[in-house]
Amino acid sequence: MLVSLIRGVTLFCLFVGGSMSPVLAEGGAEDALCNTACLKCHDGSKKYEILDASPNAGETGKRFLTAITPELYGRGVHARLLCKDCHDKIRNLNPPHQSGAAEKIDCAACHVRLAKAMQEAETVVASSRMETVIRHTINYRRSFHARPNKDNPDFPNAVCHECHDTHFFNVPVEKHGPDYDKWRLTIPELCGKCHEEALEDYAASSHGVGILEKSNSKSANCSDCHTTYSTTGAHLAVFKLMSSETCGACHPKSLDTYRQFYHGQVTRLGFHHTAKCYDCHESHKVLPAKDPKSTVHPDKRLRTCQKCHDGQHRPLATAGFASFSPHANENDYDHYPQLWYVSRFMRGLMWSVLSFFTLHSVLWYYREWRERQQSPVVLPLNVSLPGVATNPHVQRFSLFWRVLHLFFVLAVMVLLLTGTTFLNAHLAWAPPLAHLLGGAERMGLLHRAAALCLVGIFLFHLVFVLQSLLRKRNFAWFGPDSLLPNKKDFLDCRDMFKWFFGRGPRPGFDRWTYFEKFDYWAVFWGMTIFVGSGLVLAFPHVAGRYLDGWVFNVAILVHGREALLATVFLFTIHFFNNHFRPAKFPPPDISMFTGNLSLAELRRDHPAQFERLQSRGELQSLLVRGPSRGMLLGARLLGALLLVGGLTLLFLMGSRYFW
Repeated sequence: MLVSLIRGVTLFCLFVGGSMSPVLAEGGAEDALCNTACLKCHDGSKKYEILDASPNAGETGKRFLTAITPELYGRGVHARLLCKDCHDKIRNLNPPHQSGAAEKIDCAACHVRLAKAMQEAETVVASSRMETVIRHTINYRRSFHARPNKDNPDFPNAVCHECHDTHFFNVPVEKHGPDYDKWRLTIPELCGKCHEEALEDYAASSHGVGILEKSNSKSANCSDCHTTYSTTGAHLAVFKLMSSETCGACHPKSLDTYRQFYHGQVTRLGFHHTAKCYDCHESHKVLPAKDPKSTVHPDKRLRTCQKCHDGQHRPLATAGFASFSPHANENDYDHYPQLWYVSRFMRGLMWSVLSFFTLHSVLWYYREWRERQQSPVVLPLNVSLPGVATNPHVQRFSLFWRVLHLFFVLAVMVLLLTGTTFLNAHLAWAPPLAHLLGGAERMGLLHRAAALCLVGIFLFHLVFVLQSLLRKRNFAWFGPDSLLPNKKDFLDCRDMFKWFFGRGPRPGFDRWTYFEKFDYWAVFWGMTIFVGSGLVLAFPHVAGRYLDGWVFNVAILVHGREALLATVFLFTIHFFNNHFRPAKFPPPDISMFTGNLSLAELRRDHPAQFERLQSRGELQSLLVRGPSRGMLLGARLLGALLLVGGLTLLFLMGSRYFW
């Protein structure tokens, strides 16, 4: 073990020991291929033209002999190495120094061999300089630069010495120090040797001005965006998906707001067909929005949007697109006052509704649980039905309303599933689910199809109800069979809270309770919000002709907030009222699936309706046979599946706050 350790330390010192001493290694007198002998010709004092078959030779096929300044070499990281350690095919001092084809120095191969030797000797320390060299070597060999050049396949796109002067290379170890900052300023010119056009564009940008003119080392340079060693093609999906995160490393607030809208959500789900930072701000010609030459300047913003929304692949962007802000912040009143007001309203609405009904549910659970502890048995009613010995039922929902309710629930669940995946695109479960659902574009189509189904169900229900009511000339619009709120609902709510605290009896509900009416009319509010904002988002090119861009920002916000409110309310409050309070145990309640309600349940949950029907002599005529055993089993299975689905959606939506 000690021998291996000494061996590893020796190798490490040979590789990076140049930082310890700027002294050239020299061979002994018996070694003809020493550094001193090589530098007699390569010290830069003389110029020799030699034949060269590499791309560096240019059209002439000749190049000047490589000049190695001894002082610069002595300060580099390779100062302790012998020339022949890298030029290992050289056999004699007289040119040509080797027989056969010219050698190709492979720095990466040397580093890999050294890395293996050090790993075998167990001398590589995590976060050490050598560990960094090893990692960079591996990344380079996988990078775009290491691939064979298309014009000359015998050579890679870029070799190490084209970026790092092999003989003088000495990157400062301490990051953010004066030497490191000075070194960063040289990177654009270095990359520009091969990427002239990119350098020209970069030099005119705000990033380039910061580096090249103002010597601001904190300004972004080539390696910040393209990485130093893992460089890949900008046309590849992996680069496009990472580009926004790369920009966000310096612009975290912009990245955060970008992620809150559709473009950023799709990107985080792993799809690259939506706009990234460079699509709007360009890649190398990045300029501030106030600059008239900038692609995001107000005068040019619509033209920039029309690069993607071109009228062919997507509907043509209209005037409203120019004032839409992909970085709008609801907490920034000065720049986005409309968004600020709407966000406060939606926040107040959500917390007021959920706070009231959460308190309502907690108190109800406690009070009902205490009563069940005192009187757990509900005595059966003594009501007979010809042909049915026991347990007669009353029909509460017809087949029409049950089927409509089922389709309504399924459409809502599809909408919430797809919408929740977009809203929570940053969570680990969202990208796999998005791919399972067919990708972002198919999810969008599925979302719109479910929305169309939901709107159709709602409108059909509305027309059916209105024409049914209008045919009933004597219908009491504020009577016990009406879903319109009336004075009794407010009194029942007051008496319910008295009952919670033991200050009065439980109120006798009629056919519809005040919380059932709230559920019903909440759908009207939700449909108004969803349809209004959804139409703006589904047809932005139409809305943009008549509305300012801030309407898009508001539509996105209210669409998501209303979805959050609907998810939490449906799968907590609504589920509690109908399935999870003690009187309903074990869940699920299946009256919506069978359409029937036992007389015992009718007397318990709707005593005012029971007494009204019995006093009028109408109860006997409304009795029906109870559901069959198969119907009960199927209803319980369907109810259980919907409960599990709803609670899963609640978990997925809520995971953004605790994951």
